[in-house]
Amino acid sequence: MEWIGIAIFVVTIVVVIANVVDGAVAALLGAIAMIWIGVMSEVDAFTLVDWNVMAILVSIWVIASYFGKTGIPSWLSVQALRLSGGRPGVLVIILSFLSGAISMFVDNVVVILMMAPVALPLARALKLPVAPVILMIGFAANFMGSALLLGDLPPQMLHSVAGAEFMDFIWQQGRPSSFPILMVTFAITLAAMYAYGFRGRARLKVDPAALGIQTRIPNRLFATLVVVWFLGTVLAMAFRQVLGVKLGFIAMTGAVTLVLVLELLRKRVEAPDFEEILGGLDWRAIFFYIALFALVGGLEKLKVIDELAQAIRPMFADRYALAATLLYWVTIPIVGIVEHDAYILTFLYTIRDLEVDGVAPWPLWWMLLWSGTLGSNLTVAGAPALFAALNICEREEQRKVSLREFLSWSVPFTLVATFACYVLGMLIWVLPHAK
Repeated sequence: MEWIGIAIFVVTIVVVIANVVDGAVAALLGAIAMIWIGVMSEVDAFTLVDWNVMAILVSIWVIASYFGKTGIPSWLSVQALRLSGGRPGVLVIILSFLSGAISMFVDNVVVILMMAPVALPLARALKLPVAPVILMIGFAANFMGSALLLGDLPPQMLHSVAGAEFMDFIWQQGRPSSFPILMVTFAITLAAMYAYGFRGRARLKVDPAALGIQTRIPNRLFATLVVVWFLGTVLAMAFRQVLGVKLGFIAMTGAVTLVLVLELLRKRVEAPDFEEILGGLDWRAIFFYIALFALVGGLEKLKVIDELAQAIRPMFADRYALAATLLYWVTIPIVGIVEHDAYILTFLYTIRDLEVDGVAPWPLWWMLLWSGTLGSNLTVAGAPALFAALNICEREEQRKVSLREFLSWSVPFTLVATFACYVLGMLIWVLPHAK
């Protein structure tokens, strides 16, 4: 039964990677197959899904969808142009930084869909090639999603498996954790990419009003309500332990109350219909994540993950720093070609099982989270966000972006980011725990 379960899991992941059929359909079929062969019951499959995480994901997406309709992303892009003083390279770095900052709270695909349309006219006006600009926005959005608890699925899975709270992503066990380490890494990476591909471009004078970009926020009341609700929800999630309820319930409360207020004030705030917001959610991704929890849960029920943990335990117990290094650098090329969420979830459980034998889990969890996120920028196979960015590039330029051109930007970005983060992670987390 173990080998049959492993085979179903592997075949499902291969089909997802190969994109033979839709990833959500493949994942759901894999979970259904595990039920029919007896790996788990249909009740087990339902209970193995972390519905708290799914509630966080859907609720934050709802609030983020309203945020995208406020006009704030366009306004921020105009301010970025003014702040850059017409220097093309500086503008790209500011837009990338904004995309990364927003993605700490908003799904990275949503960030790209918000930022790319307003970045395109700016790129054309400053005579910048479209592909590097949009790809940098995609890399940045994918990069910073793991800085805090809300932006992407991997940190939410860390909350599910390890119990990481909102504040743990800022400071944990007396040392800086994901947010400060990734912020420093992000700054280093953007500086390196500026020197690599954008330095030395001539300054140009551009009038934002002439570009057809919205230079002001259309309805300030609508924008204010959405931002206040967003910040209030984030603040409540930061104090989850004080409130004594699940994060998913807090996020759902924020989303539902925001929808209620906007529906009651629709004429004054000119908010989009709730049906439009629901239609804009990526339901394929939601079903994929539900099936993913069931698939990995099936492996856990078969004790496959426990056996994997036992197999690698001696190396982590005896050579902790070396094992953490191998985990980090082996993860990066794998998530470059494998959808990183499945890989990260599997090894989160594996590391959890190592704790029983006295292996310190948190440095390994953090190194896995960072390498799994940063390494996924290597190719479009690792992160759906990059696929969305690539589609925008090709549609705008009406040509195929070659693999060589894509890698000319993704490889240096990924190498700088992963190396900088590795050094910080080892110094701050791994070496203090190594014997």
